[in-house]
Amino acid sequence: MPQLVNSTGNVFSDLGYDSEEAALLQFKSRLLSALAAFVSEYPTQSEAAEALGVARPRISEIKNGHLDKFTTDLLLAYCHRAGLRIPDFDLVPAG
Repeated sequence: MPQLVNSTGNVFSDLGYDSEEAALLQFKSRLLSALAAFVSEYPTQSEAAEALGVARPRISEIKNGHLDKFTTDLLLAYCHRAGLRIPDFDLVPAG
């Protein structure tokens, strides 16, 4: 029987990524999830692409969660185009 292991709260860390990479992937994943929700509001990928000002294949990559296809900067730009706002946040020491 497989042994159960408690999660760290970051699936990427649980998968063995170093803490810096895991934090970046978690952040990108949250951005991509928000964009996927935005895209799902459109009846077609073509309409979603027009709304974001991107080619339709980019919408497919967003919907399919292809983190490796996007830089953090690009995801933030797409979020801005979609009218998605990241609320102000405080950075605190990791502990």
